[in-house]
Amino acid sequence: MKNILVPIGSTEKAISTLQYAIDFAEDIHANVLVFRAYKAKSKAGSMVNMTAIIERETKLYLKTMVRAVDTKNVNVKLISSKGGVLDSAEAIDNEIGVDLIIVGAKSNSIKDGIFLGTTAGSLVKKSNLPVLTIPEDYVYKPIKSILLAFKSGVIKCKTALNPLAIIADKFKPTINSLLVKTVGYKDEDLVLDKELIALQTNLTVTENATTFQGVLEHFKTHNPDILCVFRRKRGFFKKLWEKNTVLKKEFHTSRPLLILKGK
Repeated sequence: MKNILVPIGSTEKAISTLQYAIDFAEDIHANVLVFRAYKAKSKAGSMVNMTAIIERETKLYLKTMVRAVDTKNVNVKLISSKGGVLDSAEAIDNEIGVDLIIVGAKSNSIKDGIFLGTTAGSLVKKSNLPVLTIPEDYVYKPIKSILLAFKSGVIKCKTALNPLAIIADKFKPTINSLLVKTVGYKDEDLVLDKELIALQTNLTVTENATTFQGVLEHFKTHNPDILCVFRRKRGFFKKLWEKNTVLKKEFHTSRPLLILKGK
């Protein structure tokens, strides 16, 4: 893993997310790209270029955020980009490559019931990059256990497992696979990809109406440091991915959530 992209929003909680990303990057020897998108238009008839002003303010804001954390020995690069978060993230990936996005689970929304804010939600829904969402004020610690939940052992995109493989190689965690047999499952779903078998420590097979329910049933038993799922077009949290925000009443975890996907 070479580059970790960290979108920074207008919230004081962004500092704890950035610190988590830096601590994580130090352990896996990755760079951190601290990123903020901005939108601006020049006012008609004005001599002032508002875009240039907002760009300078954005860069100053990023510098302030970085000064507020301990960068340790991590190479930290600041990136300000005109446009939306999603388009900008994809442009950065195309230009220099992004291996993982680390983002706060909640935005600066005043709604206490929100688990994934619009920034995290849109990246999860629309980007092809893997995303690690961090709960508010969550303090980094080396990863010792992972709960990997899925309803099919078939993995069509081999790059999807890359972040998990890197974490497994570095931290040597216990990876508890949870295969959830949902209504209408096929026999082929029960045959695990060989790379998935190589990564897992244990396998539990359960029957539930949805993968989501399977996770709720087994989460406390495994008590993982990270919950890991696949974002498939027809898979885990299908209904949740249909919008850019996720409510706590629909899903909530007090641990980091790693969403695997690939191009």
